Amino acid sequence: MAISFKLSQAPLTQAAKLASITTVATLALGLAACGNQKNTETEGADKAGDTAAASTDAQDIELLNVSYDVARDFYKDYNPMFIEHYKSEHPGVNINIKQSHGGSSKQALSVANGLQADVATMNQGSDIELLQKKGLVADTWEDAFPDHAVPFTSTIVFLVRKDNPKNITTWEDLTKPGVEIVMANPKVTGNGRYAFLGAYGYGLHAFNKDEDKTKSFVKDVLKNVKVYENGGRAATTTFMQRNIGDVLITFENESNLAATKFGKGQVQIVYPKYSIKSESPVAVVNTVTDKKGTTEAATEYLNYLWSEPAQQLAADLYLRPSVQSVLDANSDKLPPIETFRPNDVFGTWDEIMDTYFSDGGVFDQLAVNAPK
Repeated sequence: MAISFKLSQAPLTQAAKLASITTVATLALGLAACGNQKNTETEGADKAGDTAAASTDAQDIELLNVSYDVARDFYKDYNPMFIEHYKSEHPGVNINIKQSHGGSSKQALSVANGLQADVATMNQGSDIELLQKKGLVADTWEDAFPDHAVPFTSTIVFLVRKDNPKNITTWEDLTKPGVEIVMANPKVTGNGRYAFLGAYGYGLHAFNKDEDKTKSFVKDVLKNVKVYENGGRAATTTFMQRNIGDVLITFENESNLAATKFGKGQVQIVYPKYSIKSESPVAVVNTVTDKKGTTEAATEYLNYLWSEPAQQLAADLYLRPSVQSVLDANSDKLPPIETFRPNDVFGTWDEIMDTYFSDGGVFDQLAVNAPK
């Protein structure tokens, strides 16, 4: 029995040892599994955190472009073009462009009175100068971009009915009895001011700078104005859709859009031999963009206007590109025309606004039933 006991005790001790080893191993494996599970959970949490951080880092930018009335067609096509370009340069950044259009000076006043524009794209320098005086735009805005911050220009032409029944070919023809003119209101719109100054500048050119003869000529033109509209596009609508007037005095690009889209086959364009050059300056509204953190994006938005795709888009919409090579390549649709700069003839925009368009100014003196 004693031997039997000893023999049976040895196997039991070995078994116990094996059991103990097995138990420890099992516990170790369990602990390792738990550790692996915790590591996996931690890695998953880290990845989720990275994803959340990436989502948080994704930047959303929104710009507001406050612009003049007839520029809506250009910027409607330009904005998607710029957004695509911007995203290629700034992956992960979402940018959206909002538009506001109306009479140029009304738009400038809206910005001056608090409309939160990131950029102002107007059709005369005085509108940007107003914002500069208010401290909203940098004093160096003309030097911020090429060509004195003018990406494209236009000129004033005549849009007449099909076959030109009133035989309007020159500025003088606008004085004929029975000719009815539609134009934008020079008191509130750049379009109207360029039309008025175009007629006045032509008079000075034709009458060897004789002010009295020029004023008499311009007064005869204004006698025939049937409607003064509150914007360039509104004037086009009156002429095209309401069928009022024999001639619309407006920008070249607006005339071409009317002739090719709004009223194809119903109207035609007459180019006077001598007309005014209209410039469309642009500027970043720094007080807004600095506060929003959009100065860099707003600057890129305007700077891209000088890119070849944007300049070609301008030409396609009958705006005259400031990049000469693009202008030359589109001479078939933008024929050469002798033009003058208003500042070269009439002085600074401050002087122009004070002399011609202030209450009681030259326009009010010459216009019959001048709009207020």
